[in-house]
Amino acid sequence: MATQIDACAHAGRWIADYCAGAPAHDVLCAGDRAAWHATLEELAAVAPDGLGHARERVQRHAADMGTGFRIPGESDERPWPVSPVPLLIPAAEWATIAAGVVQRATLMEAITADLYGPGRLVADGHIPAALVTGSPHFLRPMVGLPPPGGHHLSFVAFDLARGPSGEWRVLADHLRGPAGAGYALENRLAVSRTLGGLQARLNVQRHAPFFAAFRAGLAAQCRRTDPRIGILTPGRYNPSYPEQAHLARYLGLLLVEGADLAALEGKVYVRTVGGLKRIDALWRRLDPRLLDPLAFDTHSQIGVPGLIDAYAAGEVILANAPGAGLLESPAVSAFLPGLAQHLLGEPLRLPTIATWWCGADPERDHVLANLDRMLVAPAFAARPLGLPAGPRPGPGLSTAEQQALREDMARRPQDYVGQEMVQLSTMPVVVDDRLVPRPFTLRVFAARDADGRWIVLPGGFGRIGEQADATASVIGEGIWSADVCVHGDDPVAPVSLLAAPDSLHVRRNPGTLPSRVADNFYWLGRYLERGEALLAAIRVMLGNSIDADGGAALADRTVGRLAGLITGAGAAPSPPSLRRADLTQFARTAMEDERHHSVAAINRLARAIGAGSRDRLSADMVRLLEAPFPSHRGLLDRAGSLQRRYAAIAGLSAEHMVRTTAWRFHDLGRRVERAMALARACRLFGMAGASADDLSTLLDLADSQISYRQRYPTGLARVAVIDLVALDPNNPRALAFQAQRIAALLAELPVLSDDEMAEPQQAQATRLRALVDTADAATLDADLMGEVEHRLTALSEAIARRYFLQGAEPLRAGGLTLA
Repeated sequence: MATQIDACAHAGRWIADYCAGAPAHDVLCAGDRAAWHATLEELAAVAPDGLGHARERVQRHAADMGTGFRIPGESDERPWPVSPVPLLIPAAEWATIAAGVVQRATLMEAITADLYGPGRLVADGHIPAALVTGSPHFLRPMVGLPPPGGHHLSFVAFDLARGPSGEWRVLADHLRGPAGAGYALENRLAVSRTLGGLQARLNVQRHAPFFAAFRAGLAAQCRRTDPRIGILTPGRYNPSYPEQAHLARYLGLLLVEGADLAALEGKVYVRTVGGLKRIDALWRRLDPRLLDPLAFDTHSQIGVPGLIDAYAAGEVILANAPGAGLLESPAVSAFLPGLAQHLLGEPLRLPTIATWWCGADPERDHVLANLDRMLVAPAFAARPLGLPAGPRPGPGLSTAEQQALREDMARRPQDYVGQEMVQLSTMPVVVDDRLVPRPFTLRVFAARDADGRWIVLPGGFGRIGEQADATASVIGEGIWSADVCVHGDDPVAPVSLLAAPDSLHVRRNPGTLPSRVADNFYWLGRYLERGEALLAAIRVMLGNSIDADGGAALADRTVGRLAGLITGAGAAPSPPSLRRADLTQFARTAMEDERHHSVAAINRLARAIGAGSRDRLSADMVRLLEAPFPSHRGLLDRAGSLQRRYAAIAGLSAEHMVRTTAWRFHDLGRRVERAMALARACRLFGMAGASADDLSTLLDLADSQISYRQRYPTGLARVAVIDLVALDPNNPRALAFQAQRIAALLAELPVLSDDEMAEPQQAQATRLRALVDTADAATLDADLMGEVEHRLTALSEAIARRYFLQGAEPLRAGGLTLA
């Protein structure tokens, strides 16, 4: 009770302090303070140390989910910034917003259908032809193609602004590949984990019914009763790729890139390890001009040749239809009020901010005459000469900038629009352990359900500006995001995407595995094992052997062989000498210098694969892969930290990954790489004439010192060491064990024929295992180990040819299945 009273007192004090300095049009101060009081009470209860602690807590939850984004031009992801204070909207106010969103989505569908169909709106003068044909988003090849499923638009988003008097207006339309729904979902999850009691306390409407309805809506447009649906992504370098991966996991959709798909005989297929599998619908996040090099941009390297032919034949759904982005142009906004009256017979319920297209003389003159009260923006996507930096508020233009703008507007007036300067409401955010007002905008989402009707996500996500200046022209993309909670008096049913217990057929097959994903998992295993093997060689050379008499005291011949092993891996140039200082620098280069194939460079390759497989890896695995390179002072300390990280990743792989086909490829990659490393180490350190230092080093590289000492306490003997490291099938670090696992894993992978004959990669694995199983420790020599390495290389190439469908591989190989 005392804690509850304290939380109530904290909330009351925070609100009083905040409203003493907030603008009158702030949503907290001018809204339902009881709901805001309840929200801040929840914050005070979970973060009694202050609001700063609450911000850290919600940010930590977002990080635990792997939420991130990338700024265009940057290679590293940034953490997704979530405010601990959600934006609260009463249910009655939201009903008005939702009705306006549905009306606007309906209007956009009608306009798009006409512009790519009969074209009456242009012919009758309701919209200028220049706005259609002059737009870079107008795709002429789509004219006259009726969309499969009957809809051009299946998922849309709109940016809204709340004015000082509480009215909502539309700032922008997003129709090509609307981003942000995944972030709205992640914001809700992060805030819900922080404010666990808020959902029931305020009857907050849930997101799950919207996403379930959207998924059902896509399926309903497909021709097959059990369709395969994917999210078509540009790949991991796309700014919102983490969001796409999260949506794929949440909705149970296949995350695919253009290289994963093939158009064949008028249909679209996913290239999988089991052959070509039919795909029925794609929720695309790829620029439409890059979709199909045969229909649009011939230079596209990430599209699917023939995709639009399959679309025209009605064999694949594309959500949204290519060309829908035509209506995103700010210039179109000037004509929407008239188009709403003409097509729907009613005014816009959510008006667009006042817009003047300068392609008509009166509007251009109006904009120029009122430049000091206007936001001037490009009419289309490209930036015209007069606005090299994009949209600019007229009052902020210098004399020279105004002159350049006027001159170019005289030459090409159709490239410009003028828009009113929108004053925004503010909401509370946490800055330096206190609440401060900041301007915000709201992105809302609408999607079609199984009946083709528009439904609206209750909430969306808020974008919050950095500065107190409350104009839409200043906020830009914002620097924080906020969950948006629609609350009311009626209890909300606990709906989720979990199906009813008896509505699903139980299965243990995790679904389709694209060849690209199998390739990624295979090489993730190889890179991790390669990095660990290289690190082991470095640690032995620096003196971290379990043998008290080894390591730093190794003979020069053994140290030279270790240096040769590291140099042969491409990790560093040969050291000038075997003096300790030169070896230390040599080891530092092999660990950290990314100009060579060092441990750091190998980790970077593994991290890149992890970043592109977020829909299939746990957040813990991604976090370990993306962890920065250790910065401990000593080289051995850094090496030890890396070794523990490799061990943690191996533990996650062994104990936390379900034994799916993807895991088998990952484990297969590990086994192939480990076998190669063991064969190489045996050839260097285990042949006839090997010294005690050589044999001890071989045991270290194979991580078998303890096993050997328990088995042979009397000392080192070459035949015993070789038997343990190369030929013992019960030693998980031995070559024989790897050969057995490789054969077993390949036997479990899909085959293309039903004649029960071994495929080439399986036959090669059987021959490799026979070679190792029949070897004798006493006669094992360098030629045999060289033959093992050769066969492993050939086996890896056979695996790639069979499963990874490389560029030269024909689409219809012998026995390739079509399903």
